[in-house]
Amino acid sequence: MEYTVYQLAFFFFIYSFAGWCIEVCCAAIQKRKFVNRGFVNGPLCPIYGSGAVLFAIFLPELKEAPFFLFLAGAILASILEFTTGALLEKLFHRKWWDYSDIKWNYEGYVCLPFSLIWGGCAVILNMFLNPLLVKLLGIMPKLLIVIIMIALTVVLVLDTVGTTLAIRGLQKKQVQLAEFTEGVSQVSKLLENAITRRIQKRMDKAFPMLEIPKIKRQKRTKEKETVFAEGCSFYKLVSLFFIGAFLGDITETIFCLITAGKLMSRSSVVYGPFSIVWGLGCAFLTAILYRIRNKNDSYIFIAGTLLGGVYEYICSVFTELVFGTVFWDYSKFAFNLGGRINLLYCFFWGIAAVVWMKLLYPRLSTWIEKIPMKAGKIICTVMLVFMIFDCLLSAMALARYTERNTTGKQAQNEVESFLDEHFGDERMERIYPNAKIVD
Repeated sequence: MEYTVYQLAFFFFIYSFAGWCIEVCCAAIQKRKFVNRGFVNGPLCPIYGSGAVLFAIFLPELKEAPFFLFLAGAILASILEFTTGALLEKLFHRKWWDYSDIKWNYEGYVCLPFSLIWGGCAVILNMFLNPLLVKLLGIMPKLLIVIIMIALTVVLVLDTVGTTLAIRGLQKKQVQLAEFTEGVSQVSKLLENAITRRIQKRMDKAFPMLEIPKIKRQKRTKEKETVFAEGCSFYKLVSLFFIGAFLGDITETIFCLITAGKLMSRSSVVYGPFSIVWGLGCAFLTAILYRIRNKNDSYIFIAGTLLGGVYEYICSVFTELVFGTVFWDYSKFAFNLGGRINLLYCFFWGIAAVVWMKLLYPRLSTWIEKIPMKAGKIICTVMLVFMIFDCLLSAMALARYTERNTTGKQAQNEVESFLDEHFGDERMERIYPNAKIVD
């Protein structure tokens, strides 16, 4: 990784503060008065810092290709903005920003103009600002940096918790007010301290879209579930993850057998025929493309091509950073980007998105929803616990495999002895035949 953890933390707080300043200035120009636009009470907009950190982790090697750096930055930030907006709405039952009145928007969460600005920021940050900040950080004493980063992190965590509790209190108060106006006689009192009330007042000013009708509609929809995994719910995505992971592993195995004439493992974990990349991709793309499933095929193809390419690129960088291992290399393919993705496979992602959303997903969704409620939840929970254990064990086995082959270090404890005994080099190379150890 090009940057250390402390440098990434420094980037996060610097760009969170810069983003807060930008938001406040824009709000001041529009409203002619000061409005704190950050989610937390302090002078920070964490989404800007998070975007900057993602740029610093996944995009530095694209500095030699500014166009792809711009494009990847725009898409990566759009995914972050969409995910954050959708998650906040899911947690707090309200929309924190809305670009619906801007042309070329997607569900009001992201829009083309701001995505292009994010892309430009990715270029500026990676090519100019981040190197300057690293030099500035190099001047400061390391102990002072550690103390400042820890202090800021603690303050941010406490601020986030306090703000979240205040918002939940605000939601409860608004629901009670709505029920009172409708003639409901029983309204419980909500005790608030001075800090909580101040935060709630600020949220009212900063986000005037937090309206009572929206809370009422959300409350009415919370009825008893009668269909398992209805719509694009948590259990639906978990089910699709396992289906996608299994089908992806089988598909890649058959593809390698046909093209290379060799039967080889394509699994991502040590137990079971599961490809985590395909499984996560299936759940991730479904969650995003679900809202446009009724659009025409070309629209879904373009979205699938872009999202699939970015997703595969991120997975490649992540596995290399975490495990020190490259699981695929497309350097011999035409129109490849750093050997991590290539244009042909990006088109495959686009085709897969169309086939999935138009043909496979509707049928699978119907079958999944026919599973009895209790049985479905138990099966998903058990499978999820198994997969978490499988992934952790696979990560430990890979880390130990890399350590054995790079340093020759012998087992130092019972855990490492267990890994050496049960997941030796021969078995690991059979499970991951294309894995290459890198520095």
